[in-house]
Amino acid sequence: MLRDLIDSCTPRDRLVNRARVEAVVNPLGTSEVSGEVARATIAHALNVALYADLLERVPSGAGYVDQQVAKGNPIILDHGAVRTVAWPTASEVPAGSEQVARVLEPLGYSRRETYPLTKLSMTGYSYAHDDDAEGVAQWFVSEFHPDGFSDSFQHAVERTIGTGREPIDPAATQLLDQLSTERSLPLADAKALLPVLFKCFTRLHLEPLDSDHELLRAESAEMAWIATEGTAFNHATDRVFDVAATAEGERGAGRPIKDAVEVSGSGRVLQTAHVATPVDRSFRTAEGTRTTKTVPGSFFEFIERRQLPDSAELDLAFDASNAQGIFKMTA
Repeated sequence: MLRDLIDSCTPRDRLVNRARVEAVVNPLGTSEVSGEVARATIAHALNVALYADLLERVPSGAGYVDQQVAKGNPIILDHGAVRTVAWPTASEVPAGSEQVARVLEPLGYSRRETYPLTKLSMTGYSYAHDDDAEGVAQWFVSEFHPDGFSDSFQHAVERTIGTGREPIDPAATQLLDQLSTERSLPLADAKALLPVLFKCFTRLHLEPLDSDHELLRAESAEMAWIATEGTAFNHATDRVFDVAATAEGERGAGRPIKDAVEVSGSGRVLQTAHVATPVDRSFRTAEGTRTTKTVPGSFFEFIERRQLPDSAELDLAFDASNAQGIFKMTA
């Protein structure tokens, strides 16, 4: 059933890399009965599909995962991260974190913590699954705040994301409402809903104007990234036992790893990441033509979570300082 759900998300012109998908630990087992699919299973299928999509765009991440597959090591999908813009525009898509929350909440997620990312003019929100917070991957949803930037920058933001188109049609809205109420869907409905949800996590606006991208990049690398990549997975994260050892292994394999490990204030959450993959993106010009530039794309991340004091439970928190350090991977 899980394989069918993940396959339903995959564009028809792309083959699923079965080994990478099956390497991800399934925390849910096979509990579905009577053709009903629990919301946690739908959430996990979406998470794995987005992870697999990211690996198609991030060769360093694919190289790491393929190496783990060859060794017989599992991937524990800890979280995925997306970026949004908290700014009113003419976009058909809701502004800020609501763009993502309207998908996550029917899947069984709830917002847990808020993280001020002051250096980046952003706010981060963690979403954990109510049915299995440790097993089902969390989401780290960030909002970029254009307040305080120049007028020309704000106008460029409006022109860029204001062209956003709504991917959620009335039929999908009805299924999300049903999922919110019943906490499960018939298999056929789950397979119909998932491709729509998958399409929510990409660039939903038109290709940005080259001149607008230059304006955005001059003041904020984060907003410039959103202009080209939209709400695609910024990164996906493997939960590892020893992040320092993992980083050394990646360095030895020649993959572009961050120089230092980020350590949370508690000392219980340690993170590092690959440098973002450069990608070629098309831009509109004022003359009505197209031009191409190489810009930062997505990346793969690693996290070590230690147990809470006097508890067998993992510390599932994030850390604002860690996050701001990791965000530099796309600068």
